[in-house]
Amino acid sequence: MPESAPCGDLSQEGNSPLFAASRGAIWLAVACLVGAILTAYHNSFSGPFVFDDGPAVLGNPTIRHLTALGDVLSPPREGGQTVGGRPVVNLSLAVNHALGGVSVRGYHVFNLIVHTLGALALFGIARRTLLQPALRERYGFSATPLALAVALLWAVHPLLTESVTYVIQRAESLMGLFYLLTLYCFIRGAKSGGNTPGVSRQHALAPAAPAMDRRGTAWLLLAVGACALGMATKEVMVSAPLLVLLYDRTFVAGSWRDAWAKRRRFYLGLGATWLLLGWLVLGTENRGGTAGLGMGDSVWTYALTQTRALVLYLQLALWPHPLVFDYGTEAIKRMADALPFALVVALPMAGAAVALWRWPAAGFLGAWFFAILAPSSSIVPIPVQPVAEHRMYLPLAAVVALAVVSLYSYWRRGCWFVFAALALALAALTVRRNEDYLNPRSIWADTVAKRPANARAHCYLGDVLAAKGQFTEALSHYETAIQLELPATARGERNILGDILVNSGNVLRTLGREAEAVKRYEDALRVVPGLAAAHFNLGCVHLQAGRLPEAVDRFEQALRIDPNYVAAHASLGSALLLEGRTAEALIHYETALQLEPSAKAHQNLGIALLYVRQWPEATAHLEQAVRLEPDFAKAHEFLGDALSAQGRKAEAAAHYQRALQIEPGNEHARRALEMLSAALH
Repeated sequence: MPESAPCGDLSQEGNSPLFAASRGAIWLAVACLVGAILTAYHNSFSGPFVFDDGPAVLGNPTIRHLTALGDVLSPPREGGQTVGGRPVVNLSLAVNHALGGVSVRGYHVFNLIVHTLGALALFGIARRTLLQPALRERYGFSATPLALAVALLWAVHPLLTESVTYVIQRAESLMGLFYLLTLYCFIRGAKSGGNTPGVSRQHALAPAAPAMDRRGTAWLLLAVGACALGMATKEVMVSAPLLVLLYDRTFVAGSWRDAWAKRRRFYLGLGATWLLLGWLVLGTENRGGTAGLGMGDSVWTYALTQTRALVLYLQLALWPHPLVFDYGTEAIKRMADALPFALVVALPMAGAAVALWRWPAAGFLGAWFFAILAPSSSIVPIPVQPVAEHRMYLPLAAVVALAVVSLYSYWRRGCWFVFAALALALAALTVRRNEDYLNPRSIWADTVAKRPANARAHCYLGDVLAAKGQFTEALSHYETAIQLELPATARGERNILGDILVNSGNVLRTLGREAEAVKRYEDALRVVPGLAAAHFNLGCVHLQAGRLPEAVDRFEQALRIDPNYVAAHASLGSALLLEGRTAEALIHYETALQLEPSAKAHQNLGIALLYVRQWPEATAHLEQAVRLEPDFAKAHEFLGDALSAQGRKAEAAAHYQRALQIEPGNEHARRALEMLSAALH
């Protein structure tokens, strides 16, 4: 497009040979954007729950009953769960659970809807910004296709896969949606309130002005509401009120004084949302000890580490390879090691500061990038995850917008082909990256290959291999993880050595090496004296050996540390039942069922009731177990016992037969069926 091309009728918010600024053209752009996102993420719906999805979804009792809204809005805060202090995230999980239980597809669909809405909001922001007075003359002619290019390249960029495909990182994408909506609603409100570019003062004072003011007020109220929801979603939202004020100063009011004078009450409303954020942050007690001042790394060490993180984020924005699911906890401790990264980061930071005064639009993009990253990439330590790709979810938009507008400014004729080629390439890379999420083994194997010094990745890969019965390979990865974590333990630093020792002990027990397993559990307690899993597994060793008092003691210690430890409640119930303490045993089985209403929990309680000859109650729970899991052989077997005890022989025989179909080697079911067949004939 020639530089001298006329801008046409700008009162119609721009038009272009490629996209006329009509409703039809906007809807066409929206359709292209949605179609591209669906194409890029079409293979993301079957990826299983991984990593923090476990405690946040599978082990989160507060999301199981949507009607108990008080519990839903009070998510667990212990252990640094991703949902702690983030009631909106927890509510979204509860909605998913109500609609489809723990079927992972629904959670992925929700994540993709959130991402798509965020892309549409970004499209609206970019388009309306390019039509603001400061930019309209230069970019208004192509505002719609440029906005589409910004939103499209951002939405299909593979750097965002962690925020979209990794279920619990909806915390980032959902916060991002509310952040974008806050700004979008402000832009609409400022325009509807009488600030429409190109409208004369006389026209603004015409009889239609009161209606415009009412619409403007409604949009501004929506902005405050979106900001509040964002504050209840993730702490990164903290910068939103300041970014909106900066946008007002840069593109709408023209100065800080005018922005404050025209919309003082609006900014007081936005600022009030900080009170909600402060209350939620204080309630999590430094996110369960995983973030905040005094947690793990010093402020200085964390700040040094973030220089490397920021350089990495910029590199991945421009060249998204290699992408890593978990970067581990490695930190930079010496200024000399951080200096090269600090010098690289200083250049764009200085450029953004200068641009805020010389070229305000470019300066706003720089402020957007650094302000959104500041809460997690500055001095407040997050020692469990000092580097994470999901933190680039919103900052990437600034990088993309700057690249798109810059290329358009210098090469208008050829830029559209470049944008199209980039969109295709980025979407293909996103499809490829989503394949790594298709099963836990692939994502952790990929992480280990890219970060071989990451002990946590070795531990999780060991867990996956152990679950598949590949115990020798699992033990190899556990041993590697132990060796990697020992130096940090010697320095007294927080690490995951206790968990690795417990998990490796479980594999050793499975392999029949019980003495070595017990030593691993005891070593774990020396590293982390309050490790509930170590007490629990020692209790299992005692229970299996028939040492009931010792087993009861260990299970009770585990529950004192973690009252919601479902397996400990169930195992304590078994030990108490064997000791003849029936009433106490039933209490723990019932507690386990309340915490996790699974087929296994119903079966355990049903067996306990069967043991004390409460046949009808046992039958009810065992029937529920087979309803929840029709191929649960043991539940069918014990349901047969309960029905047989009540004289319901034919029904009992049917369940014994079903147990044998599922598990042909089930001798108890076979003998019981033979006895029933003889009695029936």
